[in-house]
Amino acid sequence: MPGICSEGSSSSDSITALPVEERGLPVEERGEGDGKEAPPSRTASVAAHIQIQSQQAELDDRLSGGETQRGEVEGRAGSGGTKRTSSAGSRTGSAGKREEDKEEQDFYINHIAPLLDLMTQYSLSKDSDKLISVSEDLYQLLSKHNLLTKHYRQRSKILKAIFKMLDLEEPRLLLQLARLILAFNVGGNNLLNVCKLVFKVSRNEKNDPAFLDGNILDLLLETVSGMDIAATHEALIYCVGSLKFLTGNATIAKQLVTKQCIENLSTLLDSINRLSSEATSSSDQLGNILVQLTAALRNLADASSSRDRILNCRLLESLTCACDSFASDAEIVLNVSRIFSKVTLHTDCCLALAAHSLSFKVFLQLLKKHLKRQDIVVRVCFILGNMTAKNDEARLSLFHEPKSLDVILAVFRSYLEADYKSSKKPDRKVGTVKDELSKTEDVLVKVVRVIANISISDTVGAQVSTNSLCVELLIRILDYKDIENNEELVLNTVACINNLSYFNVPDSAVANKQIPLIDSLMKLILAENWMKSIIDVCRVFGNLTRQKVVRDYLHEKKVDVLLMTLLDSGDKELVYIACGVLINFMVDEDKRGLLRKERAVTKLVEVLRDFGRGDWDLAGLVCQILWNFSGKITSTNACFGETDAQELSEILIDYLDKESAFDQDFDQLDAEYQESILDTWETQFCSVGEQLLHRIETHNSDFEPLEDTPCT
Repeated sequence: MPGICSEGSSSSDSITALPVEERGLPVEERGEGDGKEAPPSRTASVAAHIQIQSQQAELDDRLSGGETQRGEVEGRAGSGGTKRTSSAGSRTGSAGKREEDKEEQDFYINHIAPLLDLMTQYSLSKDSDKLISVSEDLYQLLSKHNLLTKHYRQRSKILKAIFKMLDLEEPRLLLQLARLILAFNVGGNNLLNVCKLVFKVSRNEKNDPAFLDGNILDLLLETVSGMDIAATHEALIYCVGSLKFLTGNATIAKQLVTKQCIENLSTLLDSINRLSSEATSSSDQLGNILVQLTAALRNLADASSSRDRILNCRLLESLTCACDSFASDAEIVLNVSRIFSKVTLHTDCCLALAAHSLSFKVFLQLLKKHLKRQDIVVRVCFILGNMTAKNDEARLSLFHEPKSLDVILAVFRSYLEADYKSSKKPDRKVGTVKDELSKTEDVLVKVVRVIANISISDTVGAQVSTNSLCVELLIRILDYKDIENNEELVLNTVACINNLSYFNVPDSAVANKQIPLIDSLMKLILAENWMKSIIDVCRVFGNLTRQKVVRDYLHEKKVDVLLMTLLDSGDKELVYIACGVLINFMVDEDKRGLLRKERAVTKLVEVLRDFGRGDWDLAGLVCQILWNFSGKITSTNACFGETDAQELSEILIDYLDKESAFDQDFDQLDAEYQESILDTWETQFCSVGEQLLHRIETHNSDFEPLEDTPCT
C-alpha cells in the first residue's frame, strides 16, 4: 500500500504503512468463533504491528471542508463580473474573521499545544501511563469546546502529532489515540488504518477491559453507521471485525446491545442486501463484510434483551435474504445458521422466521448446496425442527415447498450411509471413528426430528406415511442402533414412526412393512434398559394393533402379557399407554382369557381406584378394556370374579355420581379448568362407565348358566 503523509508532514516524518495481503481481511486469532466451533477462515493475515502514515494537510483540509485558499477572490459571480460590496463592510468582515482566527490560534497555543508537547515528551520516554492521562485531558478539552470535528482548522496539526505516537505498543494507549482519530472523523486511508489499529487491539481478549473505558464503543458504532460501503469497504471489514471480536466478551456484548449495535448492524445488512440485489458492488467485497457482520450478530444473539431488538428491526428477514443472495458462501451461511439456531429456541422467533416467505425455500436450498458440510446441515435441520415443533402452518409451508421431502430424505440417506460406513471402520481408529459417528449421528437426530414434527400435521403426516424410502430409513436406524449408545436417535426414530403409524391410509408404507417394523421394535423391548423406550414403542403398537395380523403376531411374542405386567408399575403414563394397546387386544375373543389368567382384571380395578378420579381419560380406557373383555358375559362373577366385580361396581357407582366424583378441591379450581375436567368426565368416562355398570348389574346373579351338551 502506498505511503500516506499526515497533514503538514514531510515525507521524512511518514511511517511505512502496513502491507496488506490481497484480500485485505482480518484473521481469526482471538478465539473459536462463538466459543464452540472455529469455522475455516477466509481472512488474510494482518501484521503484528500496525503503523499509520499521515496525510497531506492540503488534501485533508479540502476533504474536510477546511479553510478557504488565501489567494482566492471572495464573492465571484458569473464568468466575468465581481460582486460589489461596501469597503466598510468588507473591512468589518475581514476584521471579524481575523479576530476569530486569532482567538482560535491563541486557544490552540495556550491550551492544546502544551498538551501535545507533553504527549510528545511522554511518547519519547515511552511513559504510557502519563501519555494516556494527557491524551484523556486532550480529548476532554476538545470535546468540551466542540472541536472534535472535520471543520476544526487546527485538526491537521493535532492529527500529525498523534500519528507520530502510533509506534508504541501499549493497547490502552493505542485505543486512546484511536479514539481521538475516530472522533475527528477521518477518511480515506487514515480511516482504513485506524480501523486496522483498533482491530489489532481487539484481537487479543486480554485487551477487552480497555474497550470499556471512555466512549470507544460509541465511536466504533458511529463509524460503522457513517461509512459508505462502496468507498470504504475494506475499513468497514476491519471495523465490523473488531465488533465481532468484542462481542465475544459477554460484558461488552451487553453494553453494545444497549448502544443499539444490533440495530446498526441490521441497517448495514439491509444496505448490503440492497447493493447485492442491484449488483452495484462487488459480491466479494460485500461477502467479506458479511462474514464479520454475521459473526458479530452471532455473538450478540446470546446477549440479554437481544431477542426483542432482533425482532423489532426485522433482522431475521434480512438475514434470510442475505442467505438467499450468498447461499454459496459457506462461511456466511454457517454464521447465519448459528444465529438462527440460537433464536429459534424461542417461539416468537420461530413464528417470525416462518412468516417470511423466503425462509423454507432458502433453508432447503442450503441443504442441497451444502449437503457435505455437516456443520451447516446439522444447524439447518435443527432450525427446521424448532420451527415445525409447535406450528402447524410451518409444517405445511415446509412440506409444500417443491421437492421438500426429497431434499430432507436426501440428507437422511446421505448421513445414514456415512454413519453406517463409519461404524464399520477398523477399531484401530476408534477415536476418529467415534468423532465421525458423533457428527453424522447428530445430523440424523435432527433430520428425524424434522420428519417427526412435520408428520404431526394430518395433511403432511398422511402423505409422508406412504413414502417407502422414509420408512425404510427409519427401520434401518432401529436395526443397527441400540438404545444404550444411541438413545436420542433411537427415541426420535420411534417417535417419528409413531406419528407415521397413526395414519391408517391406503398405500401406507408403515402398514406394508409392519412385521419387519415390529421385529425392530421388539429389540428395544428386550433390551436391558428397555424402560427408556417402552412408552414410545407401546404407542406404535397401539396404532399397529388396529390390524388383526399385528395383534396375532404380538400375541405370539407375548407382548400382551408384557403389557399386563405394566399395569401395576405405578407409572401413570406407562399404565395409560399399556391400557391403550390392551383395548385393541380385547377385540379378539381368543385373547381375552389371558386377562383373567394374568390377574389383569384385578390390576385394572386397582388402576381405576388409584388413578381414575384424577385422570378421567385413563378411567375411560380401563372401562373400555373391561367392556371389550366382557363382550360374551353371561355372569358377572364368572367373568370378573366375585371380589373384583363387587369393587368395580362400587367404584363405578361412586365415579358416576357427580357430587361424589369430585372432591372439595375441585371447587377451588378455575372455572374454565373445571369446565374442561367436567367435559372429559362426561365424554371419556361416563359414556362407557354407565354401559359397563349396566352390564355388571344386569348379569349379577348367583346362578351359573349350564353349558349346552349335544344329544347322543
